Amino acid sequence: MSIGPGARGGVSHKPPPDPRAGWSLPAFGDLPTRAWLDDLTERILAPNPSPMTLDGTNTYVVGERDHGPVAVVDPGPDLAAHRDRVDRAVLDRDAEVVAVLVTHHHPDHAEAARAWAAAYDCPVVAATREVAGDDGRIVGDGEAIVVGAVTIEVVATPGHTRDHLAFRLPTGALLVGDHVLGRGTSVVVHPDGDLLAYLASLRRVLDLGPDALFPGHGPELVEDPSAVLRYYRDHRRFREAQLIDALRAGPAGVSALVAHLYHDVDRRLWPAAGASTRAALAALATEGRITWHDDVARLVDET
Repeated sequence: MSIGPGARGGVSHKPPPDPRAGWSLPAFGDLPTRAWLDDLTERILAPNPSPMTLDGTNTYVVGERDHGPVAVVDPGPDLAAHRDRVDRAVLDRDAEVVAVLVTHHHPDHAEAARAWAAAYDCPVVAATREVAGDDGRIVGDGEAIVVGAVTIEVVATPGHTRDHLAFRLPTGALLVGDHVLGRGTSVVVHPDGDLLAYLASLRRVLDLGPDALFPGHGPELVEDPSAVLRYYRDHRRFREAQLIDALRAGPAGVSALVAHLYHDVDRRLWPAAGASTRAALAALATEGRITWHDDVARLVDET
């Protein structure tokens, strides 16, 4: 079923303003290949830009600045040029890699993890055996990862994927993987992604009050991280309200809903929008606000 223009005109909900619009962030494509973000953390940008990975995957080297052990977080794609840059960053510190940390299983974050860990002779640290491998370390919420004099706290942030973790640094920064991006909003892909879990994780991270967010893609967020987290929450509420309004016109399938809600978005992103729409419908169905069968959704009061 298609959604008529009257439904679009009836949406009274305004999109929330993105606080980053007024920040001095690097333009897309201008993110430096290497950058120190705080006293412990250097970002190395992988050469895999795309509409989904933005400027590329952010790999982080974390540890004391001038010596001692370090951790590599989200090595990303197994590309020789990227590995060379990360190795150079480690060498410049006169450091040794003692752990490879992974926020979640998506290949643009985890593909190189086992190969690099084997080369560094260190474990992969992740939420699941699937990512960590037989010799890796499985960690969960609240656990500590000790890297020399630096203790990294594990913060479980399921939602983008079921195995998603964030890593909290003693500087107050939070390495958030794909839970929050430096540009735009994160995609929650049903069924691996769970929107209700994602919203709960957003509340959790907001309650932590991080001093900075270091995302898996895009620039670091340091000016007002809490404002970005509130924007992410409000953006999800806005999309939910749009869905409910669209379904007041009658039952609709995912493709019709995506064409309606994302009519002004680059069509290359519509598959991701479809994944997010399915995650939103699954959440609404779990809450009993809609039914969703054979990819067709309808409001409960219309069944």
